[in-house]
Amino acid sequence: MDAARRVFLQRAALVGAATGAPLLLATAGEATTLAKTRSGRVAGYRDQGVHVFKGIPYGADTAPRRFRPALQESAWRGVRDAVQPGASAPQNGSDGPGSEDCLFLNVCTPGLRDGGKRPILFYIHGGGYNNGSGSNPLYDGVRLCRRGDVVVVTVNHRLNAFGYLYLAELGGEDFRHSGNVGQLDLVQALRWVREHAQEFGGDAGNVTVFGQSGGGAKIATLMAMPAARGLFHRAWTMSGQQVTAAGPRAATQRTQLLLEALKIAPHEIDRLRAVSMEKILEAARTRDPSRIEDTSLYLGPVMDARSLHRHPFYPDAPPQSAGIPMIIGNTRDETRAFLGNDPDNFTLSWEQLPKKLQAQQYADILPEVVIDEYRRMYPDYTPSQVFFAATTAGRSWRGAVEEAEARARQGSPAWVYQLDWGSPLDGGKFGAFHALDIPLVFDNIAQPGSRAGSGAQAQRVADQMSRALLAFARQGDPNHAGLPRWRPYALEARETMVFDVTSRMENDPRGGERRLYQRAPFIQRGTL
Repeated sequence: MDAARRVFLQRAALVGAATGAPLLLATAGEATTLAKTRSGRVAGYRDQGVHVFKGIPYGADTAPRRFRPALQESAWRGVRDAVQPGASAPQNGSDGPGSEDCLFLNVCTPGLRDGGKRPILFYIHGGGYNNGSGSNPLYDGVRLCRRGDVVVVTVNHRLNAFGYLYLAELGGEDFRHSGNVGQLDLVQALRWVREHAQEFGGDAGNVTVFGQSGGGAKIATLMAMPAARGLFHRAWTMSGQQVTAAGPRAATQRTQLLLEALKIAPHEIDRLRAVSMEKILEAARTRDPSRIEDTSLYLGPVMDARSLHRHPFYPDAPPQSAGIPMIIGNTRDETRAFLGNDPDNFTLSWEQLPKKLQAQQYADILPEVVIDEYRRMYPDYTPSQVFFAATTAGRSWRGAVEEAEARARQGSPAWVYQLDWGSPLDGGKFGAFHALDIPLVFDNIAQPGSRAGSGAQAQRVADQMSRALLAFARQGDPNHAGLPRWRPYALEARETMVFDVTSRMENDPRGGERRLYQRAPFIQRGTL
């Protein structure tokens, strides 16, 4: 938005607030909409009848409190423009470089101050713990609001070194929460949502957190954090798990590597407060010796005995979240999203396969053993099909199985899904890749960045998945008339909803692959 339009919007909002009259943006023909937050009024816009507010601050600029829990945002006078997203967290990549003033959220709602008591859907973006933003067009909540009469919130929070660099062992009490401030930002955002639920027509007692990839991992971690207790009531995770967190020794070792890259001695750790954002991001590219596949440090949640007292899903599911209904999902061809970018991976020979598999399956099982098992289970598979299937089962899928089993042993409500429907784009070669379920769950197949295509099949799958999310948010159970009966997951049958053009229930899909990889213990990458 240009400066002239921004000034016009602010002035129009002020006039409207004073007169109580409906407001129109003459320059764009969009109705202006106003909401009141704890720190001041915000002016958004209407989209297909839905009130949309972007870039609302839920915390103060984190730069003055780098590596420490954020403070509440400062109050403002007048009306704040809320029609553009706020800055993303500091990061490399397409959402970067970002800013340390990054604690912003976006709200879509069908009604304001109307006592609607709508379910609130709080989405946590992916990108691991390193990248991403809650303002991606795929996360636009307007269609979910219109379809399900819900409130949708998306959020930015601190990432990578700014959100998860563990300094407690080297820097003392002032940095005691540093390894999890990115998670504490999410707690702060959820508290903001609880405080403002009535203003935005939502129910503070019915909040569903949902997220994909890193977003799902952050949710699993929140389920074990005492500070998050009571702030959400349902959890829907997509291809994102956090079974174990980094231990304090391993996290400190990574911090020392980053300090070495910056040429800062451990006793000079206070110098980190003044190092530029860009230099910290560059130092975080230091190779992590515990991860054969990455060239950068793992910086994620830390079991620090302060904010996180236990591993999220080890040795069992977190007791504090036993009563929270949970969805655990994955896509059948997860690794085609990242390993499919190398065209050579689609033309592998049997001779090339062992070396490729050794580097990419993560589980430490002899590749020849894995290949023999896959050829026995799927005799028609090509070497490339074995490669993509085995890397998916050996890395992306393992955490989902661990979490589902832990919930089943706990006797807690959990439903499991697998997305089998594959994107028709690029000749269909990427299949049901990692992140394909995002536009389907949001019912946003036509949004920029969607790789689901816009055909009738894509919309049919989106109808099924988005309705399941909405049913889950409203009643704590994903069943609806457009699906066969979706039964909760139990160890006896391992019931799984397989989403496809015609979805179906299966017991223990890919059971042979599950048993193969359970020969090796599962430890989340970054734990050691």
